[in-house]
Amino acid sequence: MSDEASVTLRPAREDDLPLLERFLFDPDAASHFQWFGWRDPDRFRRRFAENGLLGPDGGQLIVDAPDGAASGGPFGFVSWHQLTTGPTSSCWSAGIALAPEARGRGIGTRAQLLLVRYLFAHTPVQRIQADTDAENIAEQRALEKAGFTREGVMRSLVFRDGRWRDSVLYGVLRDDPLPG
Repeated sequence: MSDEASVTLRPAREDDLPLLERFLFDPDAASHFQWFGWRDPDRFRRRFAENGLLGPDGGQLIVDAPDGAASGGPFGFVSWHQLTTGPTSSCWSAGIALAPEARGRGIGTRAQLLLVRYLFAHTPVQRIQADTDAENIAEQRALEKAGFTREGVMRSLVFRDGRWRDSVLYGVLRDDPLPG
């Protein structure tokens, strides 16, 4: 069975907290595109104690392998938060963080597709969007394979590693066809 087919999403457990904290403490785990310097080391623990990392305005799910699979999960997490788009409207903004050993194996593509399906099945949202560094070609490919459409470049959106960086915006609508 391929790694991609072996991916599942599940709620976080307390024993997942060291994995989540790895993305805060280890620049190599966070990746060049996701390392923004040292941040609140207790962030995940506080949110886990408060709501298990699942709330009405967003959440995080662990990217894992199904029980018994030999794929080496958990691999990281997917996340989403509510983004207000107008006085009476909003969409989800989605993201992903994968451990270095999980990258380049199709896991991110599958996890993001599973997140899109989950959010459309369990929330009334019409739109899910994601953005990534303009230089992060691998994530752009993963988003496109997961059913997202490239919508444009947002110039100087994110400050990272001493300079402002462009991001590419992607979106998927409830009625868009999703890959099998």
